[in-house]
Amino acid sequence: MLDRLMDPVQEEIARVIRALDVEAVQAAYWRQNEFVYLERCLPSSVIEPLVAEVERVRPAVHRNYIPKHKKGGSVSSFTLAAEAPAILALYRSPAFIDFLRRVTGRPLQCCPDTDPHACALYYYTEPGDHIGFHFDTSYYNGARYTVLVGLIERSSSRLVCQPYRKDPRREPLEIRLATEPGTLVLFNGDNLWHTITPLGEGEERVSLTLEYVTDPGMSPLKRFVSNMKDSIAYFGFRSVFGGAARRASPLTR
Repeated sequence: MLDRLMDPVQEEIARVIRALDVEAVQAAYWRQNEFVYLERCLPSSVIEPLVAEVERVRPAVHRNYIPKHKKGGSVSSFTLAAEAPAILALYRSPAFIDFLRRVTGRPLQCCPDTDPHACALYYYTEPGDHIGFHFDTSYYNGARYTVLVGLIERSSSRLVCQPYRKDPRREPLEIRLATEPGTLVLFNGDNLWHTITPLGEGEERVSLTLEYVTDPGMSPLKRFVSNMKDSIAYFGFRSVFGGAARRASPLTR
């Protein structure tokens, strides 16, 4: 049943990818230190099913607040795997993953099923919701790459990026982006210093992030640290540790 739901989405994604100028995207990606922004890249035919799933899983949003760093809501990959087949179809799309590999030049693959961050939704729905400057640090043996997809953008909030933060040879550069529906942002998580500015009164912003890795191996200590961070800052202890245990069990596959 799930495969039948995913197939039309994957076919539409493959059609969109075939229409892209991959060489131009690749050139921009490397020119900007492994960061590229494609405005309204994904059409409504792809985005509308994803937005429908944003509404379907809204009751599962876990609100979190870390003073002076972040405030907002999140839904983990465990919930999306059960309730969001269109999002899962995009995340696992062979055509989409091949596109990412061609742009980055790296052997990217999906994160393990036990990673709550593999694909996740982020809800900015209350005044002041934001996240401070950070890198998407990889706890894996390999590098971790982030794809951000804009789904709902009714806000003055902006994604602010500093692609040359770690390179003292380059002039500082700051880019402010509105993540309109269908907008796609791809970057090496260890390179891009970025933030989401605070949400205003009566505004809403929802985005999807997809994580891919070059090596899915991770030491038990780093997995514990990663899970603790995700529990506190994003999804809650019950979702992270309970969900990871269910996904790891052969009885649930």
